[in-house]
Amino acid sequence: MTARTLQGFMELLPQEQLVFNHLKSVIAHTYELFGYAPLDTPVLELAEVLLSKSGGETEKQIYEFKKGDTDLAMRFDLTVPLAKYTALYANDLTFPFKRYQIGKVYRGERPQKGRFREFYQCDIDVIDRDELDIVYDAELPAVIYTIFSQLKLPSFKIYINNRKLLSGYLEALGIADKTTDVLRLVDKIKKLPEEVFLAELKDLGLSEDQNNQLLKFIKINGLNNEIIAKLKELNINNQNFNDGLNELKTVVEQAIAFGVPADNIQIDLSITRGLDYYTGTVYETFFDDYPQFGSVCSGGRYDNLSSVFSNQKLPGVGISIGLTRLFDQLKDNNLLQFPALTPNKALIITQAAEFDSTAAQLASQLRQNDIAADVMHRNCKFKKKMEYANKIGVPYLIIIGEEEAQSQQYTIKNMTTGEQTRLLPADLIKLLS
Repeated sequence: MTARTLQGFMELLPQEQLVFNHLKSVIAHTYELFGYAPLDTPVLELAEVLLSKSGGETEKQIYEFKKGDTDLAMRFDLTVPLAKYTALYANDLTFPFKRYQIGKVYRGERPQKGRFREFYQCDIDVIDRDELDIVYDAELPAVIYTIFSQLKLPSFKIYINNRKLLSGYLEALGIADKTTDVLRLVDKIKKLPEEVFLAELKDLGLSEDQNNQLLKFIKINGLNNEIIAKLKELNINNQNFNDGLNELKTVVEQAIAFGVPADNIQIDLSITRGLDYYTGTVYETFFDDYPQFGSVCSGGRYDNLSSVFSNQKLPGVGISIGLTRLFDQLKDNNLLQFPALTPNKALIITQAAEFDSTAAQLASQLRQNDIAADVMHRNCKFKKKMEYANKIGVPYLIIIGEEEAQSQQYTIKNMTTGEQTRLLPADLIKLLS
């Protein structure tokens, strides 16, 4: 049998996995830094649960199967499981409920570059009963900014909009019945030539004048305060539009108060997000110099996450980072620094098997002091052990021979500088801590 991996499933070499895990741990730490609690839901759910909010292409991509008389499916995102979870445990949760989840999801789409059938999503959401304060919408850009800054990723911008603006504008134009279709089309505008975009608007039944007004509206640009001023100058007499404008202004101002530099957050009226359940603020994050990556973090506000499962109104706002796709793109563009092949700070090698017990005791001492350490157990020449240490790139090598075992002063070698010295275990711990 030939060893092979299914298409669309990522497998990494050890040093790549170390970097991936580092990205994941920074994301999780930052989520907790902002007060989000961890949540883990099953990979398998009843098919009727996962299909409750799906449709179109998503439904075609769900892995669904039968076990006995039960229809099962593998989760395709972390949002529907959250909706189920929130409805199921609403009486046990404290609201506002802030949760994060990092886990694998599965989609049976055609594998291609940057598209996976199994991939990690890193989600945060905050949900409340009846109403959710708009300031939470401003907190999420601060979370994104903190993560991307700590990971030292390329320069980026968080693009922000409010769907109420465009839906209110369409109401003012007298085409409220086209809102869903227009929002979906606007979501694709950056991928379509302008003439194609206008032609598709025409196919929706919009007049040439309506098309031109809509295009002019979407193209309003400038600094954030300039865009807000231009939107006010339109004097749109529509409650939805004015609510969206006030919310957008508040979110931008509060995000800056949360520590997001003005250069990292930008209003873009073409950002709508294609999913129908978004009702207010929407976000998409792009690297300034790598637009081909597409959005690397997106999300938005929704009025009622759990409407399928509960009669309670549970509004929320959330974002998601597609970690597997992000890692793959960063790696392919040489934007990641790969460390050594080992998480160990020190490797202990012996000059003879009789010193293995001493090595094991020393390794235990180091680990008790939170120092990652390993002992190489292999019956081979000392030269081979040195070659192994060099190959895995361990920062320090600890050598135990007869003199070291008797004196309990161990030879430690800095593998970068080549410097060697002998130290007692307590001094080793100080050096390696």
